[in-house]
Amino acid sequence: MQFFLFKYINLLYNYFMEIEIVKFDNLGRGIGYLNNKIIFIPKSVPGDFLEIDLVKEKKNYLEGKIKKIIKPSKLRKEVLCPYFNTCGGCDLLHISLTEELEYKLHKINDILKKNNINYEVKEIIKNSNEYYYRNKITLKIINKKIGYYESNTHNLLEINKCIISKKYINEIIKDLNKFNIINGEAIIRCNHKDEMLIVINSLDKLTNIDYFINNYNIVGIIQNNKCLYGDNYLIHKINDNLFKISYDAFFQVNDFISSILFQLINKYTEYSFNVLDLYCGVGSLTLSINENVQNILGVEIVENAIKDANINKNLNQKEKVTFICDDTKNIIDKITSFYDTIILDPPRSGVDEQVLNKIISEKLRKIIYISCDPFTLVRDLKILNNYYEIKDFKLLDMFTWTHHVESLVILELK
Repeated sequence: MQFFLFKYINLLYNYFMEIEIVKFDNLGRGIGYLNNKIIFIPKSVPGDFLEIDLVKEKKNYLEGKIKKIIKPSKLRKEVLCPYFNTCGGCDLLHISLTEELEYKLHKINDILKKNNINYEVKEIIKNSNEYYYRNKITLKIINKKIGYYESNTHNLLEINKCIISKKYINEIIKDLNKFNIINGEAIIRCNHKDEMLIVINSLDKLTNIDYFINNYNIVGIIQNNKCLYGDNYLIHKINDNLFKISYDAFFQVNDFISSILFQLINKYTEYSFNVLDLYCGVGSLTLSINENVQNILGVEIVENAIKDANINKNLNQKEKVTFICDDTKNIIDKITSFYDTIILDPPRSGVDEQVLNKIISEKLRKIIYISCDPFTLVRDLKILNNYYEIKDFKLLDMFTWTHHVESLVILELK
């Protein structure tokens, strides 16, 4: 009965209503109003007039999808990706880069204002490469079909190209079926020399490995944590530093924005003496710290990442750096006033409140906070707000054509 009622209401809405999109939400979806109720429409643009299908009805909001564009917005542009309307990856390819950057700047300032954080961000650093910038992709494989998930589903969308991934990664996508994987996933990484590392997670036996070795610049093939060919890592260069990156270690996906980020870390630690990097990964930020700093400690919970970090320390001859493998919650006692500067680059979940409170109690002079999630960032800033003042706040377009944005915040003790 409920299903038929929903279907009937949907038909009524579609027959009687024409939806105008008035703005974007924080996830890059268009927002309209239907019978005085807010409705979210993915892939729509402010100024669009749409005929829509209703796909979800909740107490306080609706979700829909585009059935027909009655009148396109003046902000719309031609989309170069043939998969855009279905793919769950990029969500802003249908507007100009200028509009995308303005949207991200407005989004962050709106989130700050709504959370009573009195600061206006005025700068967003543009990506030098609008397309073909990602150095890593993860492809799903279901019944020998290779691609990405469709928007908000686990339905597979077959692809043979991804216009935000590096060109050398794109060349290999069309041949991945030669591995004869039935079900699983393929992760492809590419470095500054266009060398590739392929990671396969699947119970299926790989075939034609020699084909990939002979036809592509492959440095390693790993399946289910076992190295089948070559090495289980890449050597990547950003600015003047070399980084060993194990197959399962985190590294930023955008080389150009990473280079800018590392330069900013160097700049903001110029007058620091002792620096603690709490989520150091393979040491990319740690090794970018200004050479005038006397003591540097990097902490990371992933064992392989710390092994890489120590190798990277030696590769780049950074004698002042020490790395330890541990959870940030377990090294609370190391967060002391000895360190005048702390770098925080946590996962999307943000920084543990216990860690923030220890930073406050020890009155560390400066915090450099890097975040890919504005909501957990703002949550943490609200805790720090009574004790620290925001001195600088930069946005970096790390994830061009998506609603995601990287933030770098400099806070100093009041």
